[in-house]
Amino acid sequence: MPEARRALITLVAISVLLAGFFGIWFWVDVHRAVMAPIVLNAPTIRYAIKPGRTLRTIAYELADLDVLKHPAYLVLVGRLQGNAGKIKSGEYEFEMGMTPLEILDMFVKGKVVQYALTLVEGWTFFEVLRAVNNDEHLIHLLNGLDDEAVMTKLGEPGVHPEGRFFPDTYYFPSATTDVDFLKRARRKMDEVLSREWAARDLDLPYESSYEALIMASIIEKEASRPEERAAISGVFVRRLQRGMNLQTDPTVIYALGAEFDGNIKRPDLDVDNPYNTYRYKGLTPTPIAMPGADSIYAALHPAAGESLYFVSRGDGTHHFSKSLAEHRKAVAKYQLKSTTVTCQ
Repeated sequence: MPEARRALITLVAISVLLAGFFGIWFWVDVHRAVMAPIVLNAPTIRYAIKPGRTLRTIAYELADLDVLKHPAYLVLVGRLQGNAGKIKSGEYEFEMGMTPLEILDMFVKGKVVQYALTLVEGWTFFEVLRAVNNDEHLIHLLNGLDDEAVMTKLGEPGVHPEGRFFPDTYYFPSATTDVDFLKRARRKMDEVLSREWAARDLDLPYESSYEALIMASIIEKEASRPEERAAISGVFVRRLQRGMNLQTDPTVIYALGAEFDGNIKRPDLDVDNPYNTYRYKGLTPTPIAMPGADSIYAALHPAAGESLYFVSRGDGTHHFSKSLAEHRKAVAKYQLKSTTVTCQ
């Protein structure tokens, strides 16, 4: 009996040791597998997770794609970490050298592929909509709609779209709609304009932040050099305060629309259109383009001075004048062969 007991104890001890050995070996193998860099058939591979997919399904699909060698190990680690139910849907990109554990971390944190679309300062809404409609990564719900219908889709029926969207580079995941994209750009413009309006200079000739946005759009189209924005703003602000016409060429170009052939002629300055600031006093009815943050700032912080006129030197800079006589001399000097005069 004692011998049988010793044999049993020995057998149990050996079993425990073997179990411990194989347990250690198993976890070492699991650790090695989930920490080993993956080998891909290409520098990168993209993989989309649809909503509701389980970690197990994902892991074995990745094994079929030769991304994972031990899908069961990834499932096991995910469950032990409590992350198996935290997988985010979306499109992911794997790079050569990543580890399965890093891939799992991507899924949990939702580090999906981001696409980019840039809305450029000075674009009109027509140009904004064209860029959005042509982006292959957005889901298109607005194609074929006119401006009014687009704004209705954005939840703002009756709002004129010109200048209402903030120019910036926006990053977005796959399955983003053009509606959501434009809503985001619309919100950002409201945020920037609201913040700048709250910090504006005193005694400005604007009754609302929208009028400041209109002015900013005109500055955006006039200023080729960033350092001149405040000076141009100063001229326009002083002209408004004195009841003078703004007389700025970009408003004429906007008024002409598709009829503009790239060269303003003197008859164009007489076009009967409320956007023509040579003919109509005050600001244009709406913005004429999409202003950036610097132009919005300039509209709300115009440079002090006495200049009431400016004319292009032809190199992107302007000559600023206090009097009409001085301005006419500058026009003769810099635009002798031109048929247009800026800010008379």
